[in-house]
Amino acid sequence: MSAESRPLRVMVSAGEISGDMYAAAIVRELRRLRPDRTFEFFGLGGDRLREEGAELFEHASRTGVIGFWEVLKRARFFARLLRRLKGALVSRRPDLLLTVDYPGMNLRLAAAAKALGIPAVHYVCPQVWAWHRDRIPKIAAALDRLIAIFPFEPALFEGTGLDVRFAGHPLVDAVAASLREEEDRPPLPWAPGARRIALFAGSRRNEVRRILPDVLAGAAMAEETLGPCSFLLPVPTAERAADVRAAIAAAKRRPARVEVVEGRSRRILHEAEAAVVKSGTSTLEASLLGCPQVIVYRVSWTTYRIMKRLLTGVKWIGLANIVPGKSVARELIQGGLAPETVRDELVSLCADPARRAAMLEDYARTRRLLGGEGAVARAAALVADLLPAPV
Repeated sequence: MSAESRPLRVMVSAGEISGDMYAAAIVRELRRLRPDRTFEFFGLGGDRLREEGAELFEHASRTGVIGFWEVLKRARFFARLLRRLKGALVSRRPDLLLTVDYPGMNLRLAAAAKALGIPAVHYVCPQVWAWHRDRIPKIAAALDRLIAIFPFEPALFEGTGLDVRFAGHPLVDAVAASLREEEDRPPLPWAPGARRIALFAGSRRNEVRRILPDVLAGAAMAEETLGPCSFLLPVPTAERAADVRAAIAAAKRRPARVEVVEGRSRRILHEAEAAVVKSGTSTLEASLLGCPQVIVYRVSWTTYRIMKRLLTGVKWIGLANIVPGKSVARELIQGGLAPETVRDELVSLCADPARRAAMLEDYARTRRLLGGEGAVARAAALVADLLPAPV
């Protein structure tokens, strides 16, 4: 079989569910961009990649663990998996290695591919802007191309020789798609005639335990000033909904109307007048959806002290502030998170038109900085550049 007639072989490594979604979207787009060739996709991923016809050596549900100790406890499993993936680079000799996020394993795999002369492209820049900037030379040495999702990331690699391209943030597409999907769904359970306020207190048990009581108390205090309010609290799963409802029932102080809603977090942000948002991707979603917010975060004091030492590259923890490079939303962290500070922020966000207008203007700038819709398609075009050219 000639090189031109055989399938293009692309090895893909996406060790988490979010990465699996991005990888599957890139796979679909590669087929559209290269209709002249058939493809073989294989490697590490989840259900979305499998639906696209990829051969999986391992499922991302087994690799998407969180935390240092969790990874350490499964060190042998990860070592065996990395050996298997490296072995496939030799035995299957792909035309390209595409790694998506999950840098701990993926950058090791990329270095092995590059040593074999196989082009290696990585999608989603490791967060070297937040910690461990000393990793930059090692990352540059492992890759042929890095596709960034934040506009400030390419500058971090200047002088390394690595080809770094900003393609835009895929969350822009995801948010727009979610709103389109919501058009035919039932309305949310907002109380009629009340102010609509969203409460995002985290999706993990420890987050809920540390954050939710003060958020609920602050929401109840804000209602005393704002008048009747309707609070919706989104959760990702039915199991987590049960935990959150139990935490609400046990709270010493809570609003009169607080509903737990499974999923639909983006629709909630789209319709809410204001939101209390736990630091994470949801703060960026609130920016994209135009919902004025206050950012909250609390971990154990031991973890906080470690984070303070490691997080040397940023002034803020919320992406809603990091992307525009300014304090757009106030951050209530550790001891700064209290019922009184939550109350004050909610009252200000709802009752101060000038502050709301300024925040929404900053949000518009954030949307422009993130590159608009089509981020994954642009990323796929940057991946396709490294495939053998049409003859």
